[in-house]
Amino acid sequence: MTADIRLPGDTVIISPYGPRPPLDYYLVMPEPGQAGGPSAPADGIVIEEFVLADDHTATGLDSAGWTATDGAWWSSAAFSRGMRTDPALRDRVVAVHRHDAEAVYRRLGGGALPDEATLRTCFHDRLPLDDSAPLLLGSPQVPEGFRERRVYRVLFAGDLDAERLQRLRAVWEMAPADRSADPMARVAGTARMHAGRDVLTWDLRRIGPGTAWCLDLTACLGGSSDNTVGSLLRELTAMMRHARLIPVTIERFA
Repeated sequence: MTADIRLPGDTVIISPYGPRPPLDYYLVMPEPGQAGGPSAPADGIVIEEFVLADDHTATGLDSAGWTATDGAWWSSAAFSRGMRTDPALRDRVVAVHRHDAEAVYRRLGGGALPDEATLRTCFHDRLPLDDSAPLLLGSPQVPEGFRERRVYRVLFAGDLDAERLQRLRAVWEMAPADRSADPMARVAGTARMHAGRDVLTWDLRRIGPGTAWCLDLTACLGGSSDNTVGSLLRELTAMMRHARLIPVTIERFA
């Protein structure tokens, strides 16, 4: 069973973003578990952007950081990798919206935060990701009435506590999976939406207790464009980021 939903910002999902989607913003906090926001006592700011292939899978990750002590932007693939592999660092990183990053940057003495085109010029050390062809798990079964069926996985580092998990389920109006109340259950819920002639279904899935989560998105495409897929992947990933998970990669299985 699934729920047909309209997400907040539905027009963003149905219509593609502009020439470039917005950057991802994070605050690096002095202590683990601290909340973000314009008045957060942050040590610094990190900006990131996935490099995407034409089919919306990730082939690389660009990033840059800034701290008041340095007073300049730096780029480090090793730092981005550490945000995903080092639990101590990950617990100090919190996703924020650009307006919060602007307030923190100004308060820490940086002045006006540069526009996103300028910030992208600070990307100098790309973290490469696997750009192999989709892993086909058998012959793709395309439902009648659709031209293509795709399966994506967005992998996230970190864990969801019960409150954040419940909030995501509520926002997405997820139908609970069997045993979803069990903390060891793998599928925490399923949701579905229609966008024009496309039908998109996603599962929120636990990958090992306390280590990682993923979103598995199945896109049945009936229209001539796949723009809806990219926009929805972006929207879902942003919501997971603001639930204190950090996206690792976007893969395609079919």
